[in-house]
This record gives sequence, structure tokens and C-alpha cells, in this order.
Amino acid sequence: MPEKKLRIGIIGAGGIVRSRHLPALREVEGVEVIAVCNRSRESGESVAREWAIPEVVMDWRALVTRPDLQVVFIGTWPYTHAEMSIAALEAGKHVFCQARMALSLAEARQMLAAAERHPGQVAMLCPGIGNGTQGDRLIRHLLQQVYPGELREVHVTSFSGASADPDAPLHWRQNFDLQGYNTLSLGIRIEAIHRWVGCHRKVSAITRVHTPERRDPATGAMVPVRIAESVAIAAELENGAVGSYHFSGVAPWAPEDRIDLIGTRGWLSYDWGKDEVSGASGETKQARPIPVPDELRRDWTAEADFIRAIRTGGAVEPSFADGVKYMEFMEAVYRSAESGSAVTLPLP
Repeated sequence: MPEKKLRIGIIGAGGIVRSRHLPALREVEGVEVIAVCNRSRESGESVAREWAIPEVVMDWRALVTRPDLQVVFIGTWPYTHAEMSIAALEAGKHVFCQARMALSLAEARQMLAAAERHPGQVAMLCPGIGNGTQGDRLIRHLLQQVYPGELREVHVTSFSGASADPDAPLHWRQNFDLQGYNTLSLGIRIEAIHRWVGCHRKVSAITRVHTPERRDPATGAMVPVRIAESVAIAAELENGAVGSYHFSGVAPWAPEDRIDLIGTRGWLSYDWGKDEVSGASGETKQARPIPVPDELRRDWTAEADFIRAIRTGGAVEPSFADGVKYMEFMEAVYRSAESGSAVTLPLP
């Protein structure tokens, strides 16, 4: 007997939803997107025409309470994620929420608590979009094979020029009211570190906003910038390893974007921009490429993984619990920078 179709409603069908989620959902058997809710009817109708979605809804609360929907995809900005996710879970829906989990740790914990109150429903966060996925399973496989030995150090460099122009208007990713503590690529990279080698127990950070005011494109007024444009972190992991992390939005001529894992027997390196793994071990002094074998290659399957978890059970990745961990780390970074002192995790 064929499985009953899962009917999906989407809140916030912006660029990522249209370029990633809707095309991927179209390839998953037994699902149907039946309603979309955007900030304007015009944009909602545009998405509905493009993707043959039967209905445009103007009130997201009406969408999440519809009895003919089983699944809600949330593609909005972080300031709405907690309210929408909790409402959808309370209404009995499975929830897929865009990454950058929430504004704050407190909101993330509220989302997790709602998911835990409804264990029969699947709650998943979107994995990091873009590079840094194909080698994930290979990294984990090599770590399980004790490739680097006992972990000693973790180094991360993640640079861009997104905030380099001091005359550029305020981008939504720089707006604390919309974005909260989510900063640069910090959450994506820390989520990967947590997945590969575990969580942290101490954080010491310096943050800088190099352009303290920018013009709000909506109002034309100059407004303060609260989200850091440079972040330097010294950290201690639960396993005793030392972490050194540098994130920048003001480095358009920066070197490669990478994560290095250094242990007693070797060194693993992931070039995040190129999706390439390399490493050295034993007497080898020079890192060599480690090709990703086909059986360990991880392609983009987030939507299919989510639907599979609904149908057959099993864990999702990243879960709301994973999101709470990276939100906690980011908030600890800001607490440390503001206090000038190291911060111990978990946060109260």
C-alpha cells in the first residue's frame, strides 16, 4: 500500500527556500507543498506560480494550525524562528527550521523544550548551506580510525569580506534585532566541531565592530551595529584539546577557509571553501590530499533526510539539541568579550 502523502506548508519562501528546499522537496516521493506564507501577498503569489503551490496564506498562525498539514518548513529570519517553531510543534506539526536557530540561547532552549514535549514529531534545523558537507563523513570516519591520535588542538579560520565596505548599508545579517547572536559563519563552524570532536567547556573571546554605525536601508537613519565583524577565540574543549578560532567579515583577501585537527599521531585539515580533506600522520611532514570515496561522500540530502525521519524514525542532524549547543557557544563568546573574562560552559 502506498504511503500517505505528507502535506507541507512553507513560511518564508525566500532565496534559500526557492534555490534549495523547494527543488529538493520536488525530488522526494510522497510529499506535496500545498501552502506558502510570505511577508507580502505579491511575493507569496510569485512563489506559488513558480512552484505550483495551490494556496497563498497571509497569516503564518493560520498556516501552522491547518489540520490538512503535517509538516511546516520555516525559512524566515532568526527573530521569528522560536515563535513559529514552537507554535507549529504545539499544533502537532513536524518542523524543519532554517539554520541560525534563534536570536538567543534562551529562545533556542524554548524551542528544544517544545520539541521534547512532542517526541513524536521531528524537529530539525537546516544544515550549513554551501561547501563543507562532502567531506563530513570522511572526517568522522578518519577520527573513528584514530587517524590523528589523541586530539591536542583545533584551529579554525573563516574569513570573508562581507563587512569590509564601511559605507555599505546595514545588511540583515548585521541587524541584531533580526539576527541576534548569530555572527558570521561562527554557528556553522562550531556545529561541525561539536559533531566531529565534541563540545567546549571554556571560552575566552575578543570581538570588534569596525564600523559602529550603518545606514538602515528601510528608514535611511544611521543605526548602531552590534554584531561583531571580527571574532578571535581561545577555547578549551571537553576532551582537553585547545581551540583557536578566528572569524572575520572584513578580510576580502583572506587565506583559505579551513578547520585543522591536530593530534598525537597526525593532522587532519578540511578546506571548507574547496570541500577538500588533507592530512599527515606518522613520519610524514607534508600534508597530502585524502580523496573522499564515493561511499563516504555526503551530498545535500537535508530535505530527504527530514522526510525519512518522519516516515521511519531515527535521529536528524542537526537537531534542536545541536542548535542549542552552538547557540550557547555563540552567546558565551559575547559574554566573554563583554566581561573581558573567560566563560565556563554550560551557561546557566
